[in-house]
Amino acid sequence: MLCFRDWRAGATVAGALAMTTAILGPAAQAQQPAASGGQLTLIVGFGAGGSADSIARIVGNKLGEKLGQKVVIENRPGAGANLAARAVIAAPADGNTLLVTTAALPINNTLYKNKGFEITDLQAVSICATTPETIAVNKDNPAKDLKQFIELNKGKRVTYSTAGVGTGSHIVADYFFKTVAKMDVAHVPHKSGPDATNAVLGGHVDFISSSLSGFTAQINAGTLTGIAIATEKRFPAVPSVPTYAEQGFAGMVKSSWAGFFASSKAPAAVIDGHAAAIAAILKEKDVNDRLVAIGFAPMSGTKAESTAFFKTELEEWGTMVRTLGLSIE
Repeated sequence: MLCFRDWRAGATVAGALAMTTAILGPAAQAQQPAASGGQLTLIVGFGAGGSADSIARIVGNKLGEKLGQKVVIENRPGAGANLAARAVIAAPADGNTLLVTTAALPINNTLYKNKGFEITDLQAVSICATTPETIAVNKDNPAKDLKQFIELNKGKRVTYSTAGVGTGSHIVADYFFKTVAKMDVAHVPHKSGPDATNAVLGGHVDFISSSLSGFTAQINAGTLTGIAIATEKRFPAVPSVPTYAEQGFAGMVKSSWAGFFASSKAPAAVIDGHAAAIAAILKEKDVNDRLVAIGFAPMSGTKAESTAFFKTELEEWGTMVRTLGLSIE
């Protein structure tokens, strides 16, 4: 059974996700522990509806089935997901409490002077899927791509919304417009992705910077015009949105992501079992289809690849944060 709990309200609601029995090959089955019963708690560093929450809901139910455990999802937003990370580190280190977070984790390692924990207190279990950083404008904006937007706004001060200070979308937009496009931009942070989207829909800011999963539906519905996506090739979920490279800005490739982390003190055998189960789930067609539909590119999710990917993320985001001189006490 999959449950969703808002830790602030103390409420638990039975999940309504569809349950699909997964069939694993012998090799995958051999890597996983026998059904153990008990509860697996997934602490999400953001509120309901965000990319991390979506991954927790899509993957969580199937993970519970494979491990023979009840899964409870707790949304603990705050301090850029640092509160959730602290909660996982403080929980019993038995592997039954996992953090579901995003690129906020490697960003915060440089951005925050005091996170309340060390990055070595956590280990990657599975980074499941990436969602590319994207820029969009209101459908009534005359700019239909990034080059037009820059040409129309050269010499002007433009404003943009994000889901908050220090998010990947804030860092990527500031980095591009200030260091590459050499434009005067003002960041207008909001409390959540939906709030940031409403700001551009309402004409309160000139554009929004967000991971694609934040507004895939609005782009496809035509209420927002995607003017640049930070991928090497056009993304299947929004084929109308041109890449930065197509518009003369090669090298602008950056995504957020969502994944599972555990206390570094958790038993290796338990964590390896969780990682193997998640990697198997990510191979299922229905899971892949759901992820792509909401703006994600599924990854393999293996523990070794996730660990290597996370190391690179720490370096790349750290460089951008330091270049922009960003810091939070």
